[in-house]
Amino acid sequence: MSKRTLIASTVMGAFALTGSAVSADTLEDLHKEEAKIHAAAAKSQEKINTLFEQSQELLVEYRQTVDETENLKIYNDYIASLVADQQRGIDSLQRQIDSIEQTKQGIVPLMFRMIDSLEQFIKLDRPIHLDERLQRVERLRDLMANSNVTVSEQFRQVLEAYLVEVEYGTKINSYQGTIDDAGTEVTVDFFNLGRTALVALSLDQTHAWVWNNESRAWEKLGDEYLSSVVDAVKMANNVIPADLIKLPISAAE
Repeated sequence: MSKRTLIASTVMGAFALTGSAVSADTLEDLHKEEAKIHAAAAKSQEKINTLFEQSQELLVEYRQTVDETENLKIYNDYIASLVADQQRGIDSLQRQIDSIEQTKQGIVPLMFRMIDSLEQFIKLDRPIHLDERLQRVERLRDLMANSNVTVSEQFRQVLEAYLVEVEYGTKINSYQGTIDDAGTEVTVDFFNLGRTALVALSLDQTHAWVWNNESRAWEKLGDEYLSSVVDAVKMANNVIPADLIKLPISAAE
């Protein structure tokens, strides 16, 4: 081998060794960069995954909000319909209240007139249980002045008083009381045959009287009626059975 060739071989060998060293360092650097890229990519993917999960959660919340909004709208419409129905009920009640007030304005004066008429009738009628009947009228007047009693209850009791008056005309009754006989007060047994006749019998059963509604006074009866009046009182008190009796009865005009 020539000297020139030996020198060339030596130089080439040196370059080869130097190239190998450079290639190894570059490759290592490449591996490091690649590792960094993979790490960065992993972090990026992790961020992407996190953002995706957050977006999914937000989407679920959005859908829930939309559903709740729709449910609230339906519920609000339902409540609105209830409120409207209640308002219609309130309006109807108000109309009824107004109507009741108008009715009260008409019925209250009517009740006062009915009470006045009842009192006048009692005073013109035969004095059967007179004190009791007049006291009932006074109770009605007190009732009308009582603010705690409803108009319907007032009207009911006025009608009830009229029904009691009707009963006086259909019953046979006997009770004790007093009469004025020529200025003398006499305790007697009264007997009334409805409103047809009202007689009185002294407690010793020796005198009898009949009420004259025209003269508004008691008239003494003759002895021919005494036994009949005695029997009438006994029949009313269920002492003897009912039978025909002779009583002084005024003819109807």
